Amino acid sequence: MRLILPDARATHQVGCWLGEIATPGTVILLSGELGSGKTCLVQGLGRGLGITESIVSPTFTLVCEYLEGRLPLYHLDLYRLSCASVEQLHPEGYWQAEETPPGVTAIEWPERLVTYPDSYLALELDWITDQGRQVSIRVGGSTVGNYHLLLHLLQEKFLQGGTSLVEVPDLSASILQVQEKFPGQALE
Repeated sequence: MRLILPDARATHQVGCWLGEIATPGTVILLSGELGSGKTCLVQGLGRGLGITESIVSPTFTLVCEYLEGRLPLYHLDLYRLSCASVEQLHPEGYWQAEETPPGVTAIEWPERLVTYPDSYLALELDWITDQGRQVSIRVGGSTVGNYHLLLHLLQEKFLQGGTSLVEVPDLSASILQVQEKFPGQALE
């Protein structure tokens, strides 16, 4: 799915919608150049999760944990790290909920990951001349979990909110497969 986001407010709104529909264990990988809107989107994600604390880029702290919302938000920024340093950070502990409550894990600069989650939403943010930002959203990983359902729900929110859609694939068959495979995980 590709979307045009004319300004920072629209980017924030995408994050908010993702926060409203996210389930425990959701992993969001955010790629894009410096200033492309990754942190702005995570700020919206926090708002959608009901987090009132100010969300800032964890560029120097590496990880920020926000535990007050509907689900915890774990925000990782790997920009300043080498792959070896990322491995020592053990980011998989967040999406596997080994030592933390299950929540939403948002990772900026995921290309530095050594180990990827089994399933995730990958968001690529880019600047488009005279149009603002573009975000491409796809499901990634070896298993899809309920991510196609999340994409479908996000698509519905875009259509209701009037955000400019560039390309929206027909996800109906994938949604049915996910609902049949994970009937207890259907989102309302």
